[in-house]
Amino acid sequence: MSLAPIDPVQLTRDLIRRPSVTPIDAGAMDVLHALLAGMGFVVRRMAFEGIENLYARRGTAGPNLCFAGHTDVVPTGAPEAWSADPFEAELREGVVIGRGAVDMKGGIAAWASAVSRVLSAGDVPGSLSFLITGDEEGPALHGTKRVVQTLQAEGEAIDACIVGEPSSQQALGDMIKIGRRGSLNTWITVKGKQGHVAYPDRAANPAPVLARLMTELADHRLDEGFTAFQPSNLEITTLDVGNTATNLIPAEARGRLNIRFNPTHTGESLMAWLDARAKAAEVPGVTVTTEHLWSGDAFLTEPGPFVRLVQDAVEAETGLRPEASTTGGTSDARFIRALCPVLELGLVGQTMHQIDERVPVAELEALTRIYERVIRGFFA
Repeated sequence: MSLAPIDPVQLTRDLIRRPSVTPIDAGAMDVLHALLAGMGFVVRRMAFEGIENLYARRGTAGPNLCFAGHTDVVPTGAPEAWSADPFEAELREGVVIGRGAVDMKGGIAAWASAVSRVLSAGDVPGSLSFLITGDEEGPALHGTKRVVQTLQAEGEAIDACIVGEPSSQQALGDMIKIGRRGSLNTWITVKGKQGHVAYPDRAANPAPVLARLMTELADHRLDEGFTAFQPSNLEITTLDVGNTATNLIPAEARGRLNIRFNPTHTGESLMAWLDARAKAAEVPGVTVTTEHLWSGDAFLTEPGPFVRLVQDAVEAETGLRPEASTTGGTSDARFIRALCPVLELGLVGQTMHQIDERVPVAELEALTRIYERVIRGFFA
């Protein structure tokens, strides 16, 4: 099959013009489906609870190098604050402006372009695959997580994966992500008995119980860090009593916290610890309950041939040796690591989620060349 190289700039603009704000697809998957099928990929559409996902593979032999990404984007905020329509993908003075330009339609376009360039010279001795979701910016319950579970159940073999998140900090390629901390959200509800402030013996005030508990949790040092990871941190994100009266002891107080944790802990161990502290905080007439949303444990792709291959590709193109980091928030790599070694390499993330999100054409083209080096090196 003779393949014409794909223009990463044009594909980025085509994808931006599909206003795929989570959970809406708006035709973004159709664009990729048609493009990948045209390159000889067997494309599977996987929809879970209305979320569009895609897994495509070209080849049946191993090794299988996968690229993972997401077509969904965050809302634009105030469209009138943008200097261009967020979904028109205006090209202005060598820069593409639009929601998703950096996070991460540009990354998808660069990898697809790199694949087309490699395949235009002939097949690779193995397989190439794409795992694309429409539910990364949202709850992430019916996207990559569900696709990975399906592929695991089917015995699909993936040997390594690049996630195209905007991992670069100040300059293209200055950082790759070889791991991420885990994340746990916990809601704490303290229930007492409402009453008049002048008669505290007739009430049970939940507010001091919540205040003491949250202070204890915030003051607790979870760990001293872990190899390649910073210390875990617990942050209180809300405290709420909802009491507008000045002479009323409230019946209920609520708090929420988030823990970003390194491999010292697991989600299960932290939930058990929080449940125990909540139970210990109870006093007569006051109960404390917890609800948890655990979105993934910490993971690390150990430095080795795969990490060095990517670092070598970046350095050959940019002259920079990327830092191998585990900092930042979560990504869908936390699900993919159940299948294979995974790392993140993508555009500079300075404008992601911002007004006038944008990517220079030169950066898109440079990332495409880096990705091409990665693919060729992987199958060398």
